[in-house]
Amino acid sequence: MTRFSPRTAPLRRAGGLAATALLLAAGPLTVAAAAPARAADPVFTLGGPAETALHPYAEGGGAPKRSTAGITVTNPADEGYEGEFTLTFDLTGVAGVADVAFDPGPGVECETKGTRSAVCTGDTLAPGLSTVTGLLLGAAKGSEQGAAGTIRVTGEARSATSTPLAAPFTPFTTRVTIGGPDLVMRKLPFDHEPTPGQKQQAPITFANRGSRDADGVVLTLRYSRGLDIPQRYSNCAYTTDETWTTARCSVEGAFEAGATYTLAAPLTLEATTRAYRDLFVYGIQEAGTVPRAASAARSERGSGTVLRAVPLTKALAARGVDLEPGDNEQEAEFRTANTADFMAYGDEASGAAGATVTARLGFHNDGPAWIGRIRSGGSVAAVDFTVPQGATVTSAPKGCRGVTAEGAYREDRKTPAPRYLCPAPTAVRDGGGLDLSFGLRIDKALIGAAGRVTVRGPGLQEAGLPFDPKPGNNTARVVLNGQSGGGPSPSPAPPAEGGPGAGSGRTPSVAPGTSGTGAPGTTGRGGGSLASTGSPAAMTAAVTAIAALTTGLALFAAARRGRKA
Repeated sequence: MTRFSPRTAPLRRAGGLAATALLLAAGPLTVAAAAPARAADPVFTLGGPAETALHPYAEGGGAPKRSTAGITVTNPADEGYEGEFTLTFDLTGVAGVADVAFDPGPGVECETKGTRSAVCTGDTLAPGLSTVTGLLLGAAKGSEQGAAGTIRVTGEARSATSTPLAAPFTPFTTRVTIGGPDLVMRKLPFDHEPTPGQKQQAPITFANRGSRDADGVVLTLRYSRGLDIPQRYSNCAYTTDETWTTARCSVEGAFEAGATYTLAAPLTLEATTRAYRDLFVYGIQEAGTVPRAASAARSERGSGTVLRAVPLTKALAARGVDLEPGDNEQEAEFRTANTADFMAYGDEASGAAGATVTARLGFHNDGPAWIGRIRSGGSVAAVDFTVPQGATVTSAPKGCRGVTAEGAYREDRKTPAPRYLCPAPTAVRDGGGLDLSFGLRIDKALIGAAGRVTVRGPGLQEAGLPFDPKPGNNTARVVLNGQSGGGPSPSPAPPAEGGPGAGSGRTPSVAPGTSGTGAPGTTGRGGGSLASTGSPAAMTAAVTAIAALTTGLALFAAARRGRKA
């Protein structure tokens, strides 16, 4: 029996311990009341690669080359699962084909029971997809090229009371084969700091270093919004979204083991006028092993010539699944000297005390560059909104975080804040931006109360936008009850064209029939649609107050006449 322990210590979750403490404190009645919820336990889904290819056994000795297959579990719940679980591996299908060892993840222990089975146990499953263990697979002594077998994985989870959960793990089977192609993409020597408009040749080159030929290949090209490949080949399917263009090119032929290939004519990679920080990813896989993309239904075929690959060197040996999939792809990162002008915009509104208005604010990217943090996935900027004096936020956009007036962290997430930080998306295209809508209740009808709107770096410690050459238009105002409608808006209009995270891109304007004079419930000249939503109760109270005042004045006048008489 061989036991495998994780390389890192188990991670204990404070939330799970706190929940257990609460249950114990609540006593038997609480536990009994929670028992029926067992029927809603999540179904844990086991997964991993459908097939893994192994290097043939080296008869001459030496350390065998191993391949790794990660076994994953998907927990569909929003919170982590705290409780014992067991995964059982049936290895009888690969006896004589592959030797199996384990590389457990944190909090998991695995042990083999001879060559027929193995068991992995743990006590925590994070929400979403996580890798429980890696299978370290090597060709067994005496195995032959083309030999294959399967490994079946099943699972069981138990609650804190050691009762099996109502919903079991879904089983999973992975196939193991001996031998296969090994497609390797060569890295290209690009100029990684181009200027807008610069073009570079991309002579895509790859080799098959495996033990079998590849029957056709699929070349995948992905390039972000600031890059372009002008050629559109007829054997390529193209899809484009806000950030990426992806081309999947099917190239027919037998690509022999030991041979190296290049494109019959090199590609042209261009840094466009909107380039800033961009990626070009280029990979190669055997035909039939590439999963069908969800966007394939809306892809378009190119109308140009057929993209072909020709041999650079002849095969050294004789003809599945790739032996080393990690070297099938290369990527190039480009840093183009360019700028993007992020222009903040605000709004104006008028209303009586107690009325609620809608303020629209945000920023617009006037280009020329698009801005994206596609590698890190972080926000490219943030909108920092300080609420006007005398007003309270009644509704804020999803994702906006309330902070103190000084911009510090605020523990209270429920009550309205004096200031809000709203992150922009990972990428903001040229012509795009971020449109936000806040509900504001006017508590005190102060004349010309102004709030501040600033587009800035994504964190409170990252104030600047290094790509923006015009910081003077990074700030605008939200004005409530400005004199004579607040005067012209000091801020630029929102964009007409949307983008990632952008709203409707509407242009602020005065509603037809209004003068922009600041009458209660009307829109100022610089604002968007700022509808007053004062309550009927407030109107009733106002009418009652006027009637009471009139009656009081009449009684006072009568009393004075009586005293004179």
